[in-house]
Amino acid sequence: MTHEFVERNRLWARLTAAARDTSVPLTPPICVVDLDAFEANAADLVRRAAGKPIRVASKSLRVPALIRRALATPGFSGVLSFSLAEALWLHEEGVAEDLLVAYPTVDAASLRTLVASPSAAAAITLVVDSTAHLDVIDSLRHSKAVPVRVALDVDAGLRMGRQHVGPKRSPLYDADDVVGLAREVAGRRGFRLVGVMTYEGQVAGVPDEMPHQRARSAVVRRMKSASLAQLEVRRREVAEALQTGLRDAVALEFWNAGGSGSVAEAAADPVVTEVSAGSGLLGPALFDHYQSFAPQPAAVFGVPVTRRPSPQIATVHGGGLVASGPADKHRLPVPWAPPGLHLTSLEGAGEVQTPLTGHPAALLRIGDLVWFRHAKSGELFEHANQAHLLRGAAFEESVATYRGLGHVF
Repeated sequence: MTHEFVERNRLWARLTAAARDTSVPLTPPICVVDLDAFEANAADLVRRAAGKPIRVASKSLRVPALIRRALATPGFSGVLSFSLAEALWLHEEGVAEDLLVAYPTVDAASLRTLVASPSAAAAITLVVDSTAHLDVIDSLRHSKAVPVRVALDVDAGLRMGRQHVGPKRSPLYDADDVVGLAREVAGRRGFRLVGVMTYEGQVAGVPDEMPHQRARSAVVRRMKSASLAQLEVRRREVAEALQTGLRDAVALEFWNAGGSGSVAEAAADPVVTEVSAGSGLLGPALFDHYQSFAPQPAAVFGVPVTRRPSPQIATVHGGGLVASGPADKHRLPVPWAPPGLHLTSLEGAGEVQTPLTGHPAALLRIGDLVWFRHAKSGELFEHANQAHLLRGAAFEESVATYRGLGHVF
């Protein structure tokens, strides 16, 4: 019996005991975060960051109480938000005073709010990779009295000849292009260049120790190694070019990099001043097969058995919470507790019902809860109004998700 199998059975027992407490209203899908696992993951991220501050990726949590918990952990500082609307709300609610919006925005309503609020503009940084982003901001304001903080989003993919491996994000790659946009920002009234972002998604977001795929895993590890070596040189070149090309016109406050899967590697780069992480706090299924780290599964969702179409099959209500990304089996939720359950090949995980096979299926009764892990992290909480925080075998607290607070960012 493997250690994982034992731990999954223990989780099943703890969740079953917690669910028996009728004082906590449970509406499927029942989203649960194991606080012991969450805190262990946070401590491991801090260890891997080796002294550099970790910016919390709110997209991977989407529960204000969990963002606050992460920020209360020594070693975490600031928020990496998904959208400007989200950043404005987190600032208004007092969740964070240092927010970096991870993606360029053309949200006119939110931009108007930003440029009209000196306090929000002082706390929130926007990423840009084109003068078009600056033009959009300028077109929406009547005065440039409130400066907008911006950071340059520089492509961090691996270039091999004409091939590009990594997220298709910024057009900024060569140092000359980066300096050119930096000069444009520095020369425009109403903007302040304060940082640089280089997200190496081809390292952070790709498993490299897949079961039964030794050859593929070896290729992925070589790709990651080549990418990190190339990126360290490029970051240094860009940093030197910015220092030379702008002289004393700009004093950068931060250089952001990394994701949960590349915290240690990004932190080791002397140019990088901070790293970002979010998924590593919850340990979703896509993070199960990394050579460099192994987060504990901290988030699950439960749905009840509502049918027994045969003695060997238990069908649960719903369950089809599928993750974004390439449409393949790795984006499906994983039946987790009790261990030994499997999706069927014909139906998979369905919106209204999910049949399950495997030896525990014969033992499940109508009304029993089956617990799944989502393939990704924060996307789970778009499907529920509450997250129930588990401590031991009891729910310590139930907290609102973004959805539960009426927000869809």
